[in-house]
Amino acid sequence: MSLKVALIYNEPIPDRYDQIGEADAVEDVLEEVKAVHSALIEMGHEVNVIPLIPPVEGVRAVLAETEADVFFNLFEGFAGQPKTEAMIAGMLAAMGKSFTGSLAPTLALALDKVKTKELLVAAGVNTPPYQVLYPQTVDTFRLKYPVIVKPSAEDASHGLTQDSVVNDLEALRQQVERVCTHFGGCALVEEFLDGRELSSTIMGIHKPLVLSISEIEFYLPEGMPRILTFGAKWLTDDVYFHKTDPVCPARVDEVLWKHIAEVSVTAYRLLGCRGYARVDMRLDKEGNASVLEVNPNPDISLTSGAVRQASAIGLTYPQFVERIIQLAFNKE
Repeated sequence: MSLKVALIYNEPIPDRYDQIGEADAVEDVLEEVKAVHSALIEMGHEVNVIPLIPPVEGVRAVLAETEADVFFNLFEGFAGQPKTEAMIAGMLAAMGKSFTGSLAPTLALALDKVKTKELLVAAGVNTPPYQVLYPQTVDTFRLKYPVIVKPSAEDASHGLTQDSVVNDLEALRQQVERVCTHFGGCALVEEFLDGRELSSTIMGIHKPLVLSISEIEFYLPEGMPRILTFGAKWLTDDVYFHKTDPVCPARVDEVLWKHIAEVSVTAYRLLGCRGYARVDMRLDKEGNASVLEVNPNPDISLTSGAVRQASAIGLTYPQFVERIIQLAFNKE
């Protein structure tokens, strides 16, 4: 059935990410929009592409005036204002508009890594031991080295570099200061797990389905921490970009596959994900999956992990996009 689809996204504009050399993630949304637009046309839909620009208050009128059967939501938040991602989803829901992906409470919760970890811990889901630190509270550090220092409310690996993994108090102090200065708020400090890095993409509402499992294999020079830095995802001249390779399906046995799938679906449900999401994990020393992050409305550009995992179960890109549309109407 042909639908009128409004494809919404955040128009890349100069912002605070430019000042720290991390604008590439924001600009990548244009490639995602191009791919999804082509897929929707191929599936026979009528598409209206709508770039959203600040201020957020002005978006309400744009959405209200747009006639569409469904909004394909690729809005990831205005650059430098990640919390606006949930605000736009909230506007769509308040207007009674059908739209793809997760609802506002889920988007807001997933962005807040500290609250997400609190929820995981309360539910008995493995996640690395963590502590919230500010520059003035570094002396209260109580975890075991090595640890990784992250912004507490960013996505797309913003703020992650090879220096994010630290082994002593002075390096910890420097990274907490850097994160709090450039990204505001607090720093999330986690005990660093150096096990296998795995992810799964889940689709569905009442009956979530794990599409497949991917693994990031690292071929980094000795001494470089095995993490997915900002450069690994977005900077084509970065050593991390060239020495981190995704493998899909991951080489896991049936027992581990079932374990990862169970953990993934549990995390998906805990955060109230709808439609589709990606769960990132690491294996600890005992081989148990430990949740690093839950990413509702993840990147679905042609080279993304979600698309690789959809392809692994035989879905073409247009079929994958069409399935996302169907889930916007709560059909599964």
